[in-house]
Amino acid sequence: MAFKGKIINDPIYGFIRLQHPLVMQVISHPWYQRLRRIHQMAMAQLVYPGAVHTRLHHSLGAYHLMGMALNELRRKGSEITDEEFLAAQLAILLHDIGHGPYSHALEGLILPGLHHEQLSLLMMEAMNREMDGALQTAIDIFKDEYPKKFLHQLVSGQLDVDRLDYLTRDSFFTGVSEGVIGYDRILTMLIEHEGRLMVEEKAIYSIEKFLVARRLMYWQAYLHKTVLSAEQMLVRIVKRAREIKAEGPANLTGFLLAAETNAEPGTDLLKRFAQLDDVDVLMAIKQWRHHEDPVLNLLCGWLLDRKLLKVKLQAIPIDAAWEAEKLEAVKSFTGWPDDWCRYLVFTGIAQNTMYKANDESIEILYKNGEVKDISLVDHALIPQNLGATVDKYYLCWPVNPY
Repeated sequence: MAFKGKIINDPIYGFIRLQHPLVMQVISHPWYQRLRRIHQMAMAQLVYPGAVHTRLHHSLGAYHLMGMALNELRRKGSEITDEEFLAAQLAILLHDIGHGPYSHALEGLILPGLHHEQLSLLMMEAMNREMDGALQTAIDIFKDEYPKKFLHQLVSGQLDVDRLDYLTRDSFFTGVSEGVIGYDRILTMLIEHEGRLMVEEKAIYSIEKFLVARRLMYWQAYLHKTVLSAEQMLVRIVKRAREIKAEGPANLTGFLLAAETNAEPGTDLLKRFAQLDDVDVLMAIKQWRHHEDPVLNLLCGWLLDRKLLKVKLQAIPIDAAWEAEKLEAVKSFTGWPDDWCRYLVFTGIAQNTMYKANDESIEILYKNGEVKDISLVDHALIPQNLGATVDKYYLCWPVNPY
């Protein structure tokens, strides 16, 4: 019997069509279904209550946009076989499968030295072995080892469908209108030229709006000072639990008590990692709220009750004397040693880059055949130094009374 396909009703794009049995096989895999239990925006829900969408929502949205992009490129004459079309969709469907609990907030903490891109690839390769090599072309595209480089650019680049979806989706669920982009116009203006993905000249302003929206979303949502506070508290909870070897849910405890390593995990470790999601960490926090360790106890209780550390975010480095003053106040009130108080008073840097010129670039194709990087185009909306990284320094400390 021929495969009839499935449809998913997405709140942003409407019906998303799943039209190949291999796509359904991937979506039905337990490792993919785990993405239902990992929030896309980690602790942002403490500031924007609607931001409870998951990595599964995002990957399905990116899959949908990939289909739109490939159809547009085909319409403009790009040679994309049915196998390549499917492989590119599978690559974007699985691009985030290696994310751990609470996504970027705990990046590199559960498995030190390994980031989600590396884990995604390792998990894709393990799934490929299960599926008798059916994912190999998708993996080649993901690794940028496939001859048609523009397919990889759609998966991972400055203007990939990953970014187009997460900006659209995150702005929708947070209600941050500054993050709204014209994703449909951008997709319509994509073109392949000399084997590379480019954008037609008439889409320049849409691309500029995209870059501006991305920067604004970082300051207003991803790096919002209260989100920053909550996520830094979460990080310190995990670090403290590891330091004192706190027992929690079995899935999580095995990683917290393991020696730190940069070694590439084998299949058994991947399987254990694939059992982890936000639920494990939340269960641990609820359990550790009653832990005998005062630091862990306090941080967990505060995070659960949304009694977050106060944050000062500024353009210049934090004055050491000011930090010392806050630290001394905590020491005086709690009677704790310095290393304990450092869990409650700390500094850091939040960084935001609009455009990385040394990364996959955004190239504009002019009607006369000329090609320019977006950083070399005269800009109406953004400054010429759009590649500059903006640093903001922050100090976190508890608000009295504790």
